[in-house]
Order: sequence, then structure tokens, then C-alpha cells
Amino acid sequence: MGTTTRFSAQTLIDFTAAVLARVGLSEEDARRGAEILVDADLMGIDSHGIAHLNAHRGYAPGIKAGLVNPRPRIRAERETAATALLDGDRGFGLTVGHFAMRLAMEKARMAGCGMVTVRNSRHFGAAGYYALMATHEDMIGMAMTNAAPWMVPTNAKSKMIGTNPIAVAAPAGSEQPFLCDLATTAVAMGKLEIAEREGKPIPAGWALDENAQSTVDIARVRRGGGLTPLGSDGATSSYKGYALGQVVDLFCGVLSGAGFSIILERGASAAGHFFGAWRVDAFRDPAEFKAMVDEMQRTFRTAEPAPGAERVLLPGQREFEARAERTAQGIPLHESVVRTLVDLAAELGIAAPAPLAPQPAPA
Repeated sequence: MGTTTRFSAQTLIDFTAAVLARVGLSEEDARRGAEILVDADLMGIDSHGIAHLNAHRGYAPGIKAGLVNPRPRIRAERETAATALLDGDRGFGLTVGHFAMRLAMEKARMAGCGMVTVRNSRHFGAAGYYALMATHEDMIGMAMTNAAPWMVPTNAKSKMIGTNPIAVAAPAGSEQPFLCDLATTAVAMGKLEIAEREGKPIPAGWALDENAQSTVDIARVRRGGGLTPLGSDGATSSYKGYALGQVVDLFCGVLSGAGFSIILERGASAAGHFFGAWRVDAFRDPAEFKAMVDEMQRTFRTAEPAPGAERVLLPGQREFEARAERTAQGIPLHESVVRTLVDLAAELGIAAPAPLAPQPAPA
């Protein structure tokens, strides 16, 4: 299974920023990209965090190989008061994503809503980060991205659609913000990556082999299989996850011109994104809106659990709880991830991140 070591978020941000600057990003983009990447680890989304830094071609390996442009000239190809189509110039996805979400929010400030679609970008990390950006300005935020295929559609034999996540966030008052951040596959591909490095089996229902049969063998998934849609199989409504995956392809791939998932597979892992921001006060008083979100969150958070269940969780509740715990105690990294960071530090001639001192066990 391996061991884990804890690191402070600031240590990992500083290290990641140094790496990204060393491989060509500007200091500003490197720092921002580091904050976005490590934020996923803080939120407990280990499938989209620093583990990707030296192991995913959307990050340092892709930048060094020339697949990712570290200093893109992001430009608007079409634009109205409330909408824009951006070309990301093969840019680092976290740079492009942050730029595009800021633009959607800027348009929302002026027009009440803003919607931005993006082509020619790369992996942009955890979608929820961008949706949550809007909540700090009393806006509802949305972020989606398509990707090269991993989903096997209902009744199909081969993978044809990306994991194609959707994230929506809304501001609250005293309760946590509303946050829905989910892949349209049964799980994100990163969940399989975590299982691989931790030597753990995957549950039945997550994945299919090369013959579109259920499998728990990750090697067979990689050799020609894929992930099931959200819902796992037809009897449990996987066609809904399949349809949602196509919705993401429509907004991120077809509307932007990036291409739907199968087309992306032919283009060195390019991606299309969609971002939306809606100003709450364009619809109703923000204080009243947030009070109702609070009431909604409390209603579900305090609901009576089913027999044998500990509690009813809100969407995003585990992530906000992980953030509080990891901010206080540090981010746990598996030893295999730490090795990739140490190797990267040696390759680039920078200091490896220093772990936190072990904490004494409670008496």
C-alpha cells in the first residue's frame, strides 16, 4: 500500500511554482497554476492535484516535450457583451482556465451573465476551482471540460467520450457554498491512478475491459477498455451519464470548435472548456438568495440518515472538510508521488519539498 508523508500547502505551492517557472511559465502564471493545482490536494481531490505535476502530459512532461505552450497568447476569436470564444494557443490549462473564468465573471459584472467557451487548451485541473471563483463575487459559477475518450457509452464496445466533468457552485451565507463537481463517468480516471499507486483494487462497476465487460483489472482497462458512464450500466441508468458526457462535448467541443472527444484524441491531448458566471443580483437580492441556499444546505445536512448510515452529506461537504483538516495538518502525499517530485527537483536543479515534522500521537 505504501506510506504517506504530510506537507504544508504553502511548501507544495512554492515547489510547484518553482517547477512551472523553471519549465517556462511566467512567474505570475507559475504561482497561480501552483495555487490551483495544490488547491485540489487541499480539497482532498488527490486525482487532480500535485500527483499530476510530473506524471501527466498536461503538466511538466508536456511542457518539456513541447505539447503545452508555457506562454500562450490567449485571444478572443468571437466576442459579444456576454459571450466569448477564446483560443488558448495550446496553453497550460490552468493558465487558460483561470483567464477564461475571469473573463466570464467580468462579462457577468457588466451584463448580468457571462459565458466563455475555449478551444486549443490543455488539462485544466479540478473543474470545481473555477466554479467556486464566482461565489466570491456573489455569482453562480459553472465550469466544464471535455477530454480524450475514456467513457464507453451505454451499449458501445469502445471508449468514445472523455470523463467530461461538470462543476456548479453558488454562494451561501453561514453554510458552505453549494458545490457540485463530478465526472460524467462513474469515476474520474484519476481514481484508477490512485488505486494503482496505492496497490488497491477498484470496485466492480467502475470500468470495462477491451470486450466491454466489467473488470477490476486496471491493466486491462488501459489496454483497450474504458470507464463506465455515470450510472455504471444500462440497468442502473448509465445512459444518463452517457448523455451528460455528450452535453459537455456539445458546450466544450462543438460550440468552441475544439472537437468532441474522439476528435481530441487525434490532437495531442488538446481540450475544450466552457465557463459560465451568473450575477445573483441580476435575478434576486443576494442576501435573500444566500439565506435560501443556507436553508437548503441545512435541510439536507440535518436530514435523518438511513439505518446504518452515519449522516447525510452535502455535495462538496467532504471536500470542504478535507480542506479544513489538511490546512491544519498538512497534505498527505503517497510515497510514489513524493518520489516523482524528488526526481523532478533533481532534474530541474531545485530543492525538493520538505515534509512537515511528524506529529506526536495523541495521548
